[in-house]
Amino acid sequence: MLGQRNIWSLVQVQRGASAIRSTGEHLKHDIVAACRHFSLFLWTVMATSAVVIWLHGLGDSGAANVGLKSFFTAKYMNNVKWLFPSAPTQRVTANYGALMPSWFDVAELPISAQSPEMEEGVMKAVKSVHAMIDKEVTAGVSPDKIFVCGFSQGGALSLASALLYPETLAGAAVFSGWVPLNPEFINKIPAKAKQTPILWSHGMSDNVVDFKAGQAGPPLLEHAGVGCEFKAYPGLGHSIDGDELSHLQEWFGLRLRALPKV
Repeated sequence: MLGQRNIWSLVQVQRGASAIRSTGEHLKHDIVAACRHFSLFLWTVMATSAVVIWLHGLGDSGAANVGLKSFFTAKYMNNVKWLFPSAPTQRVTANYGALMPSWFDVAELPISAQSPEMEEGVMKAVKSVHAMIDKEVTAGVSPDKIFVCGFSQGGALSLASALLYPETLAGAAVFSGWVPLNPEFINKIPAKAKQTPILWSHGMSDNVVDFKAGQAGPPLLEHAGVGCEFKAYPGLGHSIDGDELSHLQEWFGLRLRALPKV
């Protein structure tokens, strides 16, 4: 027969075994949940071959630009994630202080190579774009798979954001944009950012951002050691046409190593 002490010991063993089984079940549940989370994370990273952040122009919105991605039909664009953020509403000096969507204040229109820059607002906008990039990086996308592109004011912001980001991005595409910072900013470009390729497209009949304002940018970048491909489009005003978008798609392909270099 079991003594009282032995019975108590047996009860303790049974309780211990029960606790171990309970802990094991919890551990199993935690492992399964972790595997599911990791699988979802891995699937997201693998499913997204690249990210394009598209920045709209003055007075526009991200939602109004979503249709743009339908132009990019190449197979290597299938798993590209597109982001179309909208600028905050603020007063714009060039439009007599009117409230409108604007990434930063603009002193005058049309914009010329001599137009004053509103650097404080530009730098604030750059930080917001960097936050968008950082969010994608945290989600598992490598910086060298992230493009920042934009039109007009959005193009100017794309340029500044890419060149002031601490890592090398997949590229920055500027359409009808300008350098929104004083020339001295080239001294602040991080070494890794100098490796980010720039595509700059500008219509030669642009009457909002003067062609010469765009043309002045690439030599400044090249002086800083930044590679820039500049393409001029005769007869094109302040807009984006199909030829520009076709070249942008090819440029994406080269950056993503989906197309052979010519």
